[in-house]
Amino acid sequence: MSKNKGGKPAKMKNSLVHIVRKVFDKNPDSVLSHKQVCVLVDVRENALRKLVFDVLQELTNDGFLQAHAHGVYSLSVKNDLVEGSIELTARGAGFVVTDDEESDIFIAPQNLNQALNGDRVRVRIFKRGKSRNEGEIIAVLEREKSQYVGTIELHDKFAFLVPDNLKAGTDIYISKEKLNGAKNGDKALVKITVWPKTSDNPYGEVIEVLGKAGSNDTEMISVLCNHGIDYKFPQAVLVEAETVGMELDEKEIAIRRDMRGVTTFTIDPVDAKDFDDALSFRRLENGHIELGVHIADVSHYVRPGSAMDIEALKRSNSVYLVDRVVPMLPEQLSNMACSLRPNEDKYSFSVIFEIDEAGVVHDQWFGKTVIHSNRRFSYEDAQEIIEGKDGDYKEEILILDKIAKILRKSRLKHGALSIESEEVRFRLNDEGHPVEVIIKTSKDAHKLIEEFMLLANKHVAKFVAAPKKGRDTVPFIFRVHDKPDAAKIALFNVFIEKFGYKVDARQPDKIALNINTLLEEIRHTPEYSLIQTMAIRSMAKATYETDNIGHYGLAFDFYTHFTSPIRRYADLIVHRVLQEELSTKKHRYGNGLSDVCKRISKMERKAVDAERESTKYFQTVFVMDHVGEVFTGIVSGIAEFGLFVRMDGNQCEGMVPMMAIPGDRFFFDADKYRIIGSRFKKEYNFGDKVTVRISEVHVRKRQIDLELIP
Repeated sequence: MSKNKGGKPAKMKNSLVHIVRKVFDKNPDSVLSHKQVCVLVDVRENALRKLVFDVLQELTNDGFLQAHAHGVYSLSVKNDLVEGSIELTARGAGFVVTDDEESDIFIAPQNLNQALNGDRVRVRIFKRGKSRNEGEIIAVLEREKSQYVGTIELHDKFAFLVPDNLKAGTDIYISKEKLNGAKNGDKALVKITVWPKTSDNPYGEVIEVLGKAGSNDTEMISVLCNHGIDYKFPQAVLVEAETVGMELDEKEIAIRRDMRGVTTFTIDPVDAKDFDDALSFRRLENGHIELGVHIADVSHYVRPGSAMDIEALKRSNSVYLVDRVVPMLPEQLSNMACSLRPNEDKYSFSVIFEIDEAGVVHDQWFGKTVIHSNRRFSYEDAQEIIEGKDGDYKEEILILDKIAKILRKSRLKHGALSIESEEVRFRLNDEGHPVEVIIKTSKDAHKLIEEFMLLANKHVAKFVAAPKKGRDTVPFIFRVHDKPDAAKIALFNVFIEKFGYKVDARQPDKIALNINTLLEEIRHTPEYSLIQTMAIRSMAKATYETDNIGHYGLAFDFYTHFTSPIRRYADLIVHRVLQEELSTKKHRYGNGLSDVCKRISKMERKAVDAERESTKYFQTVFVMDHVGEVFTGIVSGIAEFGLFVRMDGNQCEGMVPMMAIPGDRFFFDADKYRIIGSRFKKEYNFGDKVTVRISEVHVRKRQIDLELIP
């Protein structure tokens, strides 16, 4: 019977396996005989009763059930219940990620039991294997979200919302009276209202009609909604923000350190509107430099428990899509009152260093200040001065650049990872259509700002959180980065062996130094960018935690985020904790900070995913007019279903499906991480130069299909 995979008996047996498991899930403490199980599943025919017996034996062999004397069964003591979050695949299956299990738990589509992507679920593991465990969702503990964006598909008497996110899990049924004006083909925001146990689909109603599918504005709103990011502020938050004025209070100025007479400037992207940070420079009598790192004092305006504070925690960070910014705080604060704009007096929270030109910090001061920015530089302006052009504050910028380079060199010497950031940006025309792809790289002006922000973050973390004799540890938010996983570094070595390179991974503490050495050696080779990207992917992800494990990538024992409170909630909390430490020594935050860390880490991942999807959308729009054209490219990714190619010139990435690779029957070799032909042994590896034709573009899927030209 098991050989007849496509036949009715096999399908009946698979159905019975699912039903019998449910019987025992609903009766977890019961010991049931074969006869009792047959009654509970309503089976009377002898042939089916025999099939139930076979199912009971199979579930016993799998470890789901435990057999007792006289042919009775109960749930196995080995049968684990765990909790975690489910991630669905585009094919309808899922994987549950838990803290307890080393590997994810596979959930077949028939075992999802109304769980949707991102939900917090309880899982029963009914099968343990060498490569993976398999389970069934027995309860949805918490919905990740109840609102979905998609396209309305209208029928005679009802409609469906087809979600944009292919991993959403299901279409949503909408009765005609719940359409609220939505028409066929409209993009809409729909809320799930109920999911009857007897229904394959949840029921919902249209909350908002977003517009016709295909416009950039509609698609970007869809991206935000798909990732659970609000694109509008609640009215109560806007009303509260409007009460924040631009004028400074003389009484408040009097209790702050007045830095308005010190040379101060900002260096930011040319299109920036929210200026979080500024630098001040003053030469001291002893020859040292008084260097001020001044950060927008958001905590002065956003009070704990206020409407703006609650909304800021909910958002946790600003989100930067290709054509817009979705701020954490309303524009009245982010672009106006808090922003350190030129030629305006502003409240700031500052770290002021006494530092020499060799980068040695001799003294430090933390506190509230009032500043006046004399000049706003773009990165390009500052870079031109560093490269020799005359300009305002040339001496100050050149000295700060010299110190920044010393600080960076010291970090790298102590094991920090050397990464030259590359960002794919688009130049948009007046209609918002992408007309050019631009690769933005990190230059000396970027690194100048970066080093002094890192310096401030490190010193704030150490000042607040370093153990002090006779005092309890202060509850604090750290930005932490764990050591790389050995398996990921081994996989990284498999990747770079294709290019003839290898990184010594025998000493974990020296992995970053060894990767830095490799990257420096290959800096001017064609594969540099790809190998650097793979090096980043082999590292752990930085997160916010209350337990300090240090920051591996920066080689810092203490590190936090203090320098961007306009766009990150973590920094706002750190400002509050630092002020408490400087004043009352009484700290309001306790164990609750752990939940804040989980929230802001989660929302940071959502922001990153939304930003990536935004980039993929604009990539598909950009190449839409190039279908049928041929490009050279480099193999940038390899998977079981095909290979990814990053095209030269436009830097857009597309995929060649495995079945469409010409000349042989190809398969994925997981051990050597390559794609190889079964007959002629033709290989495709990371970094291979290939020629491709754009065959099709799927804007909704954010996907570019390529044909490989031999």
